[in-house]
Amino acid sequence: MPRDDDPRTDRLFASPARNIEDFAFDADTASVFDDMLDCSVPFYGKIQRMVGELAGDFGADGTTTYDLGCSTANTMLAVAHHLPPGLDVKFVGIDASEEMLDKTRTKVASMGFPYAFELRPDDLDTDLSIENASVVVMSLTMQFVRPLHREQLLEQIYRGLNRNGCFILIEKILGHHSVFNRLYIRHYYELKKRRGYSDLEIAQKREALENILVPYRREENVRLMRDVGFSQIDTFFQWYNFLGLIGLKSTEAADSDLSA
Repeated sequence: MPRDDDPRTDRLFASPARNIEDFAFDADTASVFDDMLDCSVPFYGKIQRMVGELAGDFGADGTTTYDLGCSTANTMLAVAHHLPPGLDVKFVGIDASEEMLDKTRTKVASMGFPYAFELRPDDLDTDLSIENASVVVMSLTMQFVRPLHREQLLEQIYRGLNRNGCFILIEKILGHHSVFNRLYIRHYYELKKRRGYSDLEIAQKREALENILVPYRREENVRLMRDVGFSQIDTFFQWYNFLGLIGLKSTEAADSDLSA
């Protein structure tokens, strides 16, 4: 089905370009980002619901929920919807893109938000402060953090989490074996075509993301989480090369579930 001409429809890569610039979270991207997520991320709505439900299980009175790479506030809204009524919780949304934060402000103002919140334009590669957190979410964000900075970022997240707080990570990943990885990517591109993207759009976006989005294998993400202190880690979602992990900061001894 062809993509329509609504200004909110993702057509960023629909026209042939001689030189493909690196993907950027600028005003053009922000204006179509919700459509991009809906059409590019498998089961995006269900993932948001699952993140909201899990965050609702761990959100605690008098604490803070962080959304790192909050983009247009979809995750913040999903989490807010699933928190127990009457909970005294503050939200902090962090995104290095001011254009994304502008979209967040507009959406939150139009839809209403029942909790105190703060938006910060921090760079996750260099600048992050987390404290008194019961929930920290990174939804399709870690893959854009430079690999050399990921362990340090996770250390900051772990230190800022309260005991029994949770870290929720959604990532695009690499398959463990190249033969499966090729199959997963092929099926992913087929899904994008079913949702209206052309071969040209898929190819040009892939090139734009080549040096920007750096996926890890599942085992690498789990190992990073274990190395900074998460002892209980589980998979709560997977579709081919998309993965959802949850880690718990606990003082109780427990084995990581590496087979999940």
